Amino acid sequence: MTNRSWLTHSRTAAVLLPVVGLILALALWWVATIVFSVDSYLLPNPGEVVSAFLDQPGYLLGHTWTSLVETVEGFLLSIVVGVPVALLIVRSVVVERLLYPLLLAVNAIPKIAIAPLLVVWFGFGQWPKVLLVLLVCFFPIVISTATGMKSTPADLVELLKSLNASKTQEFFKLRLRYALPQIFTGLKVAISLAVIGSVIAEFVGATSGLGYVITSSGANADTALAFAAMTLLSILAIILFYALVLLEHLLLPWARETR
Repeated sequence: MTNRSWLTHSRTAAVLLPVVGLILALALWWVATIVFSVDSYLLPNPGEVVSAFLDQPGYLLGHTWTSLVETVEGFLLSIVVGVPVALLIVRSVVVERLLYPLLLAVNAIPKIAIAPLLVVWFGFGQWPKVLLVLLVCFFPIVISTATGMKSTPADLVELLKSLNASKTQEFFKLRLRYALPQIFTGLKVAISLAVIGSVIAEFVGATSGLGYVITSSGANADTALAFAAMTLLSILAIILFYALVLLEHLLLPWARETR
């Protein structure tokens, strides 16, 4: 096996390369703070961020759990709502023409503008955060699911009909199978947006969550703590994304890309 093939096909390389990339990014960050003599209150170095986490790990992990719950609940709710809407769009041209402009209009609204309204309507509890995550994730899930359902080859649909397959069999044995790669693409986009949505919601009227930590530490000029919270958000997004990638590989072994 050549070095190039090892880098592209080895499972060990698949794990090591992201780690190497992370180490290089941290090293570049650390060097930049030294070379440009950046004050720590403007840009802390990685060591100061780690120290901020070690000073109060329980505090940060507790807020991380809050953000995780909001993110996962909103993401799952967006699947429960978004997939049926996508199926309605696929089944009816009338519904598609009716809903698409509304979906585009809602998606175009800056979510930071919606967050204060959700607090007014639903209070300061968990619901405003979950609903904002739902709004952020809804559009990519609907679009990817609808696109995947429409990508089924027409000749295969006709073949199933000639075999007297029912609509249920057509859906589960053919259309859903062809749509799953597209659906997972939308889910992977949505899960990254879900973390962003939960943080945006926590910026407004929250008393917990990593977004709250970022705003409160920023107000106190505790930049290292803010960076520690942002680092945890990044780790959270990475874990959720690769959890979906693993699920995709388990459920769709036939759909893996070949390079």
